[in-house]
Amino acid sequence: MATRTDAPTRREQILKEAARLFAERGFHGVGVDEIGAAVGISGPGLYRHFAGKDAMLAELLVGISGQLLTGARRRVAEAEGDSVDRDAGAVLDSLIEGHIDFALDDRPLITLHDRELDRLRDSDRKLVRQLQRQYVELWVGIVREVYPGLAEPTARSAVHSVFGLLNSTPHLGRPGSLPGRGAMAQLLHRMARGAFEAAGTD
Repeated sequence: MATRTDAPTRREQILKEAARLFAERGFHGVGVDEIGAAVGISGPGLYRHFAGKDAMLAELLVGISGQLLTGARRRVAEAEGDSVDRDAGAVLDSLIEGHIDFALDDRPLITLHDRELDRLRDSDRKLVRQLQRQYVELWVGIVREVYPGLAEPTARSAVHSVFGLLNSTPHLGRPGSLPGRGAMAQLLHRMARGAFEAAGTD
């Protein structure tokens, strides 16, 4: 969601505003009419795009999990290119950059995941968890390439810890009170790399 440069579709506009409102006021604190008003259509008009708020929430949380995994796989593939001798450190840096883009540009989705995941249907919640596990395991493999002596359980713990660090952005204050986006991205990158370095030299 954060990397697109073309104009968003109406469906994407609805999802963006729904995410913002759900994160600000909670899932049950927002009505369909309010989401519609935020994008300039009537509440009932939303039903041409979604069956209801539950469907919006499911698409938001399943969607971002799938996008993170797809983006990470793409970054790994691009780093490999035509060579079998990839620079694992560069791949890890690329993965960190991709997650930082998400953490800085899609902050409402982090809040939604923390607060509202349990509201999903079992099938959607299981899909989110499945996508997240695949995302974690991709990172674990790259981290262990960079730090070959790191045991798998330790590498997995380090990955989860770095995700916790990067996903803390909703709690850092309002965007205007933080360093500029570029400076914030650099800071988060240094901190993430530092955490992996610490784990790898333990």
